[in-house]
Amino acid sequence: MPETAGPVTELASQYVSQVTKDLEQNVKEQDRVTAEIAALQERLAALQHDHAILLNMQQALGIAAPAASASAVVPAPRRKDGGARRPDTKKPGPKKPAAKKPAPRKPAAKKAPAEPAQPAQPKESAQPKEPTQPTLVELVRRYLTEQNEPRSAAEVAEALGRTYPERAVQTKVVRTTLENLVARNGAHRSKQGSSVFYTVAAEPAPEETAGNAEGADPAQ
Repeated sequence: MPETAGPVTELASQYVSQVTKDLEQNVKEQDRVTAEIAALQERLAALQHDHAILLNMQQALGIAAPAASASAVVPAPRRKDGGARRPDTKKPGPKKPAAKKPAPRKPAAKKAPAEPAQPAQPKESAQPKEPTQPTLVELVRRYLTEQNEPRSAAEVAEALGRTYPERAVQTKVVRTTLENLVARNGAHRSKQGSSVFYTVAAEPAPEETAGNAEGADPAQ
């Protein structure tokens, strides 16, 4: 009994080892197939989505599949000897055309007198357009013009927010607008400590502008 128990135990351990390897390989194969199926499903979903978009584009463009021509020539059945079968071997004799009676002439219809052309009606006056709201640049420039002292971006945003609550004025946007005005010489910027203040740039007087234009060299 002990002599046979040794080989049986060794054989059982081999089977256990082989089954364990097969199980691991099976699980790995399942994972691989599952990943491929998921990728294919994603690809199928993308193709179906593209197909629906292409169909909508085709309908929007009015593209239709070409219809089969109804006037296709159907060949006559052939005889065994290779020639085409004639529908009828007997030719009927020529028939005399029946004499046609002349149709009575209809009296020519009288033309109705042309109606006098009606004067063109004046077009309805267009409805008055709603006044456009001033831009943020205009509001900022107008506010700085009305002030006697330099103002910071926060002060300008707070004042405009109280005056125009529906515009939801933000300090960051106002600061950007002020910097753009400074870049275009529409406003001046001064720094006091860590704070930055802005004032509107004074526009040149009309007389001074005219004088500069007259004194300019015509050759330029």
